[in-house]
Amino acid sequence: MEVSAITRNVRMSAQKGRPIAREVQGKPVSEALAITQFSPQKAAFHLGKTIKSAVANAANNHGLDVDTLVVKTAVFDEGTRMRRHWARARGSASPIARRLCHVKVVLEGESANNR
Repeated sequence: MEVSAITRNVRMSAQKGRPIAREVQGKPVSEALAITQFSPQKAAFHLGKTIKSAVANAANNHGLDVDTLVVKTAVFDEGTRMRRHWARARGSASPIARRLCHVKVVLEGESANNR
């Protein structure tokens, strides 16, 4: 059975989170949380939060055994962009795109009743 969690509009570029998301895929939840906990990156913090949310969804909503859960996919997708302007010489302005991203985690595990 698959369980997912999504964190939307994280104030970070998706490009910065993709390496740690690739590192976590296919690992058991306990190992994935250890990787995110000891990584100094901002992306690791948000990925860890999303994994914990998915684990809570699996345990509370679907009755899955937390010890058997594995991270099937972890994805950082592009979100919307906040449009800003940087003041330049002679009254002109340059555009700035402040990027946002969405973090999606899908866990896979077997039901506690089916074991």
